[in-house]
Amino acid sequence: MTTRNLLIGLAILLLSSCAQKQQQVQEAPFVWENANVYFLLTDRFNNGDTTNDVNFERDEETGVLRGFMGGDFRGIINKINEGYFNDLGVNALWFSPIAEQVHGSVDEGTGNTYGYHGYWAKDWTRIDPNWGTEEDFAELVDVAHKRGIRIVMDVVINHTGPVTDKDPVYGDSWVRTKPQCKYKTYESTVTCTLVENLPDVKTESDKEVNLPDVLIDKWTKEGRLEEEMEELNAFFAETGYPRAPRFYIMKWLTDFVRKYGVDGYRIDTAKHTEESIWGELYEVAKKAFVDWKAAHPDQVLDDNEFYTVGEVYNYGASTGRMFDNGGVPVDYFANGMDALINFELKGDALKEYEFIFSKYSKILNNELKGKSLLHYLASHDDSHSFDKERKMSYKGANSLLLCPGASQIYYGDETNRSLIIEGTVGDATLRSFMNWNDILANTVVNGVGAYDLLTHYQKLGKFRAANPSVGAGVHTQISEEPYVFKREYNNGAYINKVVVGLELPLGKKEISVSDVFENGTVVKDNYSGATAKVKDNKVTIETEFDIVLLSL
Repeated sequence: MTTRNLLIGLAILLLSSCAQKQQQVQEAPFVWENANVYFLLTDRFNNGDTTNDVNFERDEETGVLRGFMGGDFRGIINKINEGYFNDLGVNALWFSPIAEQVHGSVDEGTGNTYGYHGYWAKDWTRIDPNWGTEEDFAELVDVAHKRGIRIVMDVVINHTGPVTDKDPVYGDSWVRTKPQCKYKTYESTVTCTLVENLPDVKTESDKEVNLPDVLIDKWTKEGRLEEEMEELNAFFAETGYPRAPRFYIMKWLTDFVRKYGVDGYRIDTAKHTEESIWGELYEVAKKAFVDWKAAHPDQVLDDNEFYTVGEVYNYGASTGRMFDNGGVPVDYFANGMDALINFELKGDALKEYEFIFSKYSKILNNELKGKSLLHYLASHDDSHSFDKERKMSYKGANSLLLCPGASQIYYGDETNRSLIIEGTVGDATLRSFMNWNDILANTVVNGVGAYDLLTHYQKLGKFRAANPSVGAGVHTQISEEPYVFKREYNNGAYINKVVVGLELPLGKKEISVSDVFENGTVVKDNYSGATAKVKDNKVTIETEFDIVLLSL
């Protein structure tokens, strides 16, 4: 071989090696279909500022876990800065609604209750001081974005907060106070109050209405009525929308997108309003997000559009795009929703892994192609959560975080926070304060330590975040025994492939990687940290675990 040919050969080898190295370290793009969402109730997560724990004289005795407990934006900020969410592979943060809550308390038969959960709005234009200030909220969004974490804001249009001795009703032009929903027909699901004393916004109306007296009085006392009216006049002049109740609320909600760069909405009680409303909200929010990006080019994370995920209570992925809402088939995906919360996984998680994974891969790559699902195991208002007694923690983690579709960790899932609290009534049992001390003590529940479980969630979460194929790719089983599967994601120039093995033998194990990785390629097990070279389309690896998470 001549010297010239030798140099050419060496150059080709060098370029090939560099290309392979570049492929290995290529940063994964964020895609909502693979999002790892963390959902928390702000009041119950972390108290970072004890000076805002009591406001509006909310100091009456309440039922167990039915009053404010001190959690706030500062507490969330502290955990972001500590790296808690990044260590979990969390790339989207959803927390309870931020609007100023009713000042009084009510007893719905479950004990005296304040609006600690955020779903009882009094004033959509203001953040409740129990959680912090607008400056705190702005900082929260900023520090999250700097760590690659998107913000999903929980929004409510369906209803105001209840009427109390401190909180008058918005008025007949804005809300109805009866009839109460019977959930037997479309009308008895939509044009009604969810429960007694939860005024239902007249979202169906295009009739122009004035501001409710409660807001006029409040803003006058706060010295900002003129400012708010000027903003409303500008909004209605620009959009051409009638001054109907729903458009006032849309303006107030999207202000937070335009001001602070909120990345998406979780839409509360979506089936209890006319579905067309969500398409209207999406258009207003999308424009607000575009405006924020244009005004803050240095802070833009990517070119994703505004994201919306809807809570259509009892929607299951098996029904595809359609949902039977009181006898009326509704396609919420065609009405402003990128994704819907999937109420099926909590039941499917009891089944074999292959049933779960193949089921959702087929649905997402067929009926729901171009849309997505947000899976969960536990939530703030689901008394039928998966594994409420925390007896299958590892099975739950694997089923959730390795499932095709987006995942939602409910705060404390990763630490075995108890979902059964003595003395509580109703949903309050699901809403105890985050069990930070259990992590430090590695408190054991049903044989599983809180810190040990957290470590497991961290490994799975970071693997998911680094590999879009986990949630957004196509699932294929490689072998049934041992159970090994692959996921493949292809989006233009970006290709991502992984191989996962579950319930494997401890110690030495041989894993077929099929056609995913070429022979001679060095792959990494993201669970143990070990590496191995592919030979004869297989990887031999020795670890103390029964799981492998293989990627380049």
